[in-house]
Amino acid sequence: MRSRDEAFNELLRTVRACTMCADYLLLPPRPILRAARTDRLMIVGQAPGRRVHDTGIPWNDPSGDRLREWMQLPRAAFYDETRIAIIATGLCYPGKGPSGDLPPCPKCAPLWHPPLRAAMPDIRLTLLVGSYAQAYYLGRRRRETLTETVRRYRDYLPEFFPLPHPSPRNGAWLKRNPWFVGEVLPALHEAIAGVL
Repeated sequence: MRSRDEAFNELLRTVRACTMCADYLLLPPRPILRAARTDRLMIVGQAPGRRVHDTGIPWNDPSGDRLREWMQLPRAAFYDETRIAIIATGLCYPGKGPSGDLPPCPKCAPLWHPPLRAAMPDIRLTLLVGSYAQAYYLGRRRRETLTETVRRYRDYLPEFFPLPHPSPRNGAWLKRNPWFVGEVLPALHEAIAGVL
């Protein structure tokens, strides 16, 4: 009989070999995720960007730099997959569109998130980074806009913590919403400290 660790490792191999969305993608599939059965914190973003696709390292780009800054975590702690899972709503790079990356493949999260989360029983907090992650995990519970969902982050604790996408393109959003840095980030630091 397989141990839970062996079963989890087999699940990861299966996910990483997935080609289900090949017809949706502009480049060959390359599912990118980091996870271990012992994880206590999970980060759910949109989908890998081109640089992440090329390197195979999630959040290995300017958006990741900003996210680590928001979380107050150095790279080594952020990438400690024995404590932090990184699983986007779309595991493969969807390609470039006219105004940024294309949306993640809509089949990906419903296929892989349920078995992955079921195999990680110690997850205590999930950061929902951007509207795609919030739509998938919060569904009807999310507010009319991402801004209102993030502003009402307390409504989703202790299980979820919604955040805007940390893309450099969102600099204008951060300037329009100074309460995010003053109110939300301190609460984020406290929530992370409580689970790691």
